Amino acid sequence: MRRSILLTLSLALFSPALAWTQAPAAAAPKGNAEHGKKIFDGSGCYQCHNYAANGGGAGPRLAPNPIAWAAFARYVRAPRDQMPPFSRKVLSDQELADIYAYLQTIPAPPAAGSIPILKP
Repeated sequence: MRRSILLTLSLALFSPALAWTQAPAAAAPKGNAEHGKKIFDGSGCYQCHNYAANGGGAGPRLAPNPIAWAAFARYVRAPRDQMPPFSRKVLSDQELADIYAYLQTIPAPPAAGSIPILKP
């Protein structure tokens, strides 16, 4: 009991200090969304992630609201699942930034209630 109280107190006191030592998330480099769409389609990303990047049978949803740039870039370069790695020889850093810019432009789908055929 006493040990758990000390642990809780320690976490409460040091959590704000830890927040200061964490580096902020790196912002995505400037990318060209139009060029990113061409690369997304031309590199075959659509085959697993669908043309609208909303996922499919083989790949997860990438848009809208893609994951943070650093995580996205790290995963594309060294994926852990079935996706092949896209090294800098295959996809330059600028091309990757362009794809990310494209993913950020994909709007959210309309609410189901706004689609006439889906209304009760």
